[in-house]
Amino acid sequence: MDVAPLQSASADDLSFLDNAAYVEAFAASRAGACIVSAAHAARAPAGMALLVSERPYRAYARAAQTFYPRQPPEPKIAPSAAIDPSAQLGPGCRVEPGAVIGADVVIGARTLIGANVVIGPGVSIGDDSTIGACASLSHCIVGARVLIYPGVRIGQDGFGFAPDPSGHIKVPQLGRVMIHDDVEIGANTTIDRGSGPDTVIGAGSFIDNLVQIGHNVVLGRGCVIVAQVGLSGSTKLGDFVVMGGQVGVAGHLNIGTGAKLAAKAGVTRDVPPGQAYGGFPAVPIREWHRQTATLSKLSRKPR
Repeated sequence: MDVAPLQSASADDLSFLDNAAYVEAFAASRAGACIVSAAHAARAPAGMALLVSERPYRAYARAAQTFYPRQPPEPKIAPSAAIDPSAQLGPGCRVEPGAVIGADVVIGARTLIGANVVIGPGVSIGDDSTIGACASLSHCIVGARVLIYPGVRIGQDGFGFAPDPSGHIKVPQLGRVMIHDDVEIGANTTIDRGSGPDTVIGAGSFIDNLVQIGHNVVLGRGCVIVAQVGLSGSTKLGDFVVMGGQVGVAGHLNIGTGAKLAAKAGVTRDVPPGQAYGGFPAVPIREWHRQTATLSKLSRKPR
């Protein structure tokens, strides 16, 4: 028994239908069992066992985790790893070749430190976390069960300077990055340390690849940040905010709990809780659609 997509599943596989665009693939699927909503159950082929759920994708995620549970690393310290004598590693850790672990670092149990990772002095990482190859961490505290993909940069100086005609003056960055439990950070994402207050990533947030998070930014719980988003300094997000790809947010703004921002939105003012915005400058989503429709009509008028 395994999990598989509708199109390639066999009689020994579990699949799922969540998007109505795949109803025909569901009707033709050879999957032995499928997670599906009641609305589409009648289209199931004969003989398929159905697991009816109001949220099929979530149910599938739970099932797939059962088939493929997260495995603790095989404990090992590579001979080529450079570990300061004052660093503390919990039981069951794995440190791969070329990793550098600085003074007074604390790493929790069963945590994997990938090849060529650099961890600066005083960093703390919780239990059951994974730090991908070539990532660098400094001036940060990382919670438990955090997954950091390769090439991530956490805790470097934020973009802070006082403009001056005779030469810009750098503002010292003195804060940290606080990453709470169960966060996922995609490859080559960068998260700057705070300038005084800390940069904070809330528990359960998912951050995609190539995201830039500036100094003093605060993410609430369960935020979803898609690839190439840029969050300017001191922006604050409530819980469960969703940002599509390439959203840009100006500094010192507040994005309310549950807000949704369409891909490529340029946010120049606060977004109220629970609202959907799109366009540049970002406006309520219905207004953006009206603007787009009006522009389309104007462009079709004969000259």
